[in-house]
Amino acid sequence: MQLEIRPDPAEVGRARRWARSRLAGSGIQADEPLAETLVLLVSELVTNAVVHTGRPAVLRLLLPEPAPGAVPSATVRVEVADTSSRAPVPRCAGDDATGGRGLALVDCLADRWGWSPDGAGKSIWCELDRCSQPPESAATAYGGGLPAHQGLAFETV
Repeated sequence: MQLEIRPDPAEVGRARRWARSRLAGSGIQADEPLAETLVLLVSELVTNAVVHTGRPAVLRLLLPEPAPGAVPSATVRVEVADTSSRAPVPRCAGDDATGGRGLALVDCLADRWGWSPDGAGKSIWCELDRCSQPPESAATAYGGGLPAHQGLAFETV
């Protein structure tokens, strides 16, 4: 399933609402930690596309098909494709910066993430495994700093 995204910051809220509306049919309950993490990841990736490319994008959500009586343990994938061929570039976000931490947050919350060329542009993706344990919270995971990143933040330019 996919959603066309216009290069307008209001699209980020629309993308979050769209993602939430798709979760129920996949067997992911709204109160599951996975649901809120997934919506946050959608928000970050769509924000990057809208803010840093200024071009239309496509949000793709690949959710597991619910199997009656089965234990849900599939991978959920979020992809945002845009028409900018510029790769995500690391940058340092100062303590007072109001942005520039989106992909660092994605790195903390997703089990895997990356990007690849996609036609004339690129696709940035992340995956969550339903069976993995989520971090205590996004604030805890990111609030104390990320020693592995040594203060680096990422943006798509």
